[in-house]
Order: sequence, then C-alpha cells, then structure tokens
Amino acid sequence: MPDSFIPAAERYGLMTSLDRWVVENVFKLIARCMVERPGRPMAMCAINLSGITIGDDDFLRFLREKFNAYGIPPGMICFEITETSAISNLGSAIRFINELKALGCCFSLDDFCAGMSSFAYLKHLPVDFLKIDGSFVKDMLDDPINRAMVEVINHIGHVMGKRTIAEFVETPHIEQALLEIGVDYAQGYLIERPQLFTFDSLQCRPARPQPLLFRAPGTFR
Repeated sequence: MPDSFIPAAERYGLMTSLDRWVVENVFKLIARCMVERPGRPMAMCAINLSGITIGDDDFLRFLREKFNAYGIPPGMICFEITETSAISNLGSAIRFINELKALGCCFSLDDFCAGMSSFAYLKHLPVDFLKIDGSFVKDMLDDPINRAMVEVINHIGHVMGKRTIAEFVETPHIEQALLEIGVDYAQGYLIERPQLFTFDSLQCRPARPQPLLFRAPGTFR
C-alpha cells in the first residue's frame, strides 16, 4: 500500500523519481491499449503528483518528452495534486498547471476542504476538477452539516467553472443524494474497488450497470 513506502520516499527525496516511474509506466500501458484495443478508447486517466514535483522544471520537460515518445493525447491525462501541496507551493503550482494545460492536459484538486481560505486559494488555481473531500461525503446522509458542506463546495466549484467529484461514494443512497445536489462525478467503492493497474485487469473488468453519476477520471470507461 502507498502508506507503507511514500513517507520513506518523501524523507529521502525520492518522490519526483517515483512520480516519473508512475508516469512512464502509465504511459506505456495507455500506448499498449491504444494499439491493442483501438475500439475501446480510454476517456481519461488520472495521475497523482507529489507536492515536490510541482516545482520541478525538469519534470515538465520529462512530461513533454514522454507525451511525444508514447504518442499519448494530452487530453487523455488528468493530473491530480492535493490542496495542501498546491497552497504550500501556490506560485509554482499555478505555473505548473498552466504549462501543462497549454499542452491540453486536465488538472484536479484533490482533498478539497470547505474552509474560507480554501475558497480564496481556489480562485487562483486553474484546475478543471474539484474533488470534494471524502470526510464530508461519507457521513453526509447522517450529518446535515456535512451535507451542507458538500452543497457549498459543489456550488462554489460550479460558479468558478469547475466540475466536481465526490470521493468515498460507497452506497446508492449517497450517490442519489449527490445526484440531487448536482455533483458531476463519483469516486468510491460503489463505482469500483481499487485493483492492480495492469493491461489484463483493464481487459477483465466486470460489466456493471451505469451509475447515476458519471465516473471520475481514471476509470478508463
């Protein structure tokens, strides 16, 4: 699990190398899928990036090289950064996002919280998707304050022209409540449980009913 090695990678300054490894291997898989299953194109793939990578100019050059080398359409990739990483490196984050959006990539702001400071920073971040923190979503049916938080975040996100993604969607009842609120996408066990990211796993995914909400980036549907 990531929690077992990411703290060590952060401690020893290896996160940028880890991000490069992830990008390289994801691009290889996408390129293979584009060749071997052209009739089932992937809509979008989300890739999480660490905070330290956001300010790395060499990483930007690396990404441009890999897009060219593997022939990956930039619009197929959505990079995710956490709100904490973006705020702590705001200037670098804005420049990094703008550079890659100019190529055609999308960006998602992960673990978004409902503090007033969060909304103030959000105005300056040119992200496409806003992921509503799962701590609000998972208990929203029993906690009216959490539901109100989801409603506010969704509304502000839409006013700013961003699409919203709810994390921790684990039951049809939560999905229905999010649909009523107007959240755009869902992510969680109701949609699909985590699994190894391999070509075979993508080929063998079980058929299931279309959920009420659209699927979030990264599901390859």
